Amino acid sequence: MPVILITDALIFVLIAVGIGFGLYAARHEHLRGPWRQVGRSPIGLAALVVILFYIGIGLLDSLHFHPRVESVAAAPSAAAPTYSTQIISVLDLWLSGLRERQEKTFSAPFASHLFVKEPIEQPDGSVVRGYPRLEHGGAHLDDPARRGVDIALRGLLGMVTGLIVWSALLVVLIAVLALRWRQPFNASVRAIWRGETELPWRVGLITLALMLVLSFMAAELAAKYHILGTDKVGEDVFYQSLKSIRTGLVIGTLTTLVMLPAAVILGIMAGYFGGRTDDVIQYLYTTLNSIPGVLLIAAAILMLQVYMTNHADQFQSLVERADLRLLFLCIILGVTSWTGLCRLLRGESLKLREADYVQAARSLGVRHSTVISRHILPNVLHIVMITLVLDFSGLVLAEAVLSYVNIGVDPTMNSWGNMINSARLELARDPVVWWSLAAAFVFMFTLVLAANLLADVVRDAFDPRLRSAA
Repeated sequence: MPVILITDALIFVLIAVGIGFGLYAARHEHLRGPWRQVGRSPIGLAALVVILFYIGIGLLDSLHFHPRVESVAAAPSAAAPTYSTQIISVLDLWLSGLRERQEKTFSAPFASHLFVKEPIEQPDGSVVRGYPRLEHGGAHLDDPARRGVDIALRGLLGMVTGLIVWSALLVVLIAVLALRWRQPFNASVRAIWRGETELPWRVGLITLALMLVLSFMAAELAAKYHILGTDKVGEDVFYQSLKSIRTGLVIGTLTTLVMLPAAVILGIMAGYFGGRTDDVIQYLYTTLNSIPGVLLIAAAILMLQVYMTNHADQFQSLVERADLRLLFLCIILGVTSWTGLCRLLRGESLKLREADYVQAARSLGVRHSTVISRHILPNVLHIVMITLVLDFSGLVLAEAVLSYVNIGVDPTMNSWGNMINSARLELARDPVVWWSLAAAFVFMFTLVLAANLLADVVRDAFDPRLRSAA
């Protein structure tokens, strides 16, 4: 039975808004041209491929449903289908092996034994302290000493499978491009390999090959091993890292959906109308900027916790409770982060309202709403695009910091911040349990790096000063 959480619905709304903006930009050259320039950048295209992999995982984790409970007592034809109260996602169903394979406690990456010693009963009845075998990780091995050979063979199998899938996609893509370019298949292959195409297909395809190879190698190895180890309660760290992708993307995108209307409307109004309107809006965002953001977020989250504790009967599951807290965190971050974009739009609108074409439109009696929609808003869209792309990575990092100080997402929700928060005590162990922190760092670093690289390309493409200099 499908379940639509609040953040799921907002994600679908954001996707619809993105598709609508894409269709709008395709019909206007002043927007289509910069995006074409972004596509021509090798760095931008490579970063976009990486981000699309993250988005794909996040979307799979945003399709929730109640799993069906198989009834054994009654015949399938006579009994009505019953559904569990548990809420899982398509990603959970896909990764059910990782989700259900839980060990007793810590285990290192690719390990076949626990990380800590426990009493082990010997065949003769004696008890010794040692490292017990894992229930799932490497359990298929008769001799754990040959684990390295098995890992190498499985990694090689995953690499070959990834290359086969990439080759199939490559043939299909080149065939489509050959039909579009109206040239033979071999000529299209040579053009792509030599980098003679308008878009840097060679860089994009190499990045796609790397991502597919890593994905299939990880899938092949994760079927038999805990490739990133397990945490204190024995949960697979690789599964937690994949589940945390949706949380980071939601924080980075839904916060944008919250802050964008207020920043655009108030910023343009302040710059265009001036006078008392400008004074009131300036007073509003100056006052809001004077409040420490962390204290405001902490107060809001604590009030929400009190409300959820007093009205626990309104939440049917922990997933809905955690989803509400995630939404509330996005709202608070949006409320505290719209002021910067508002200030930029105010300054640009102050300049644009003195332009000749704006003055001419106002002198001819054109309504203010028409002047704003046709002359002001299209000329500030580059600032909006640059700011949103640059703020995305900052919001992803903000979630990690807030969860580290226990005012971020719900502790029951997978996030990189919660992984880092739980790993801080593990770093004090001897020997050190380092893999939870390393996994969160690698996944978060890859997303933030790709977002920053894409942001630099978008800024260069949309900044009119850089375009005029070029």
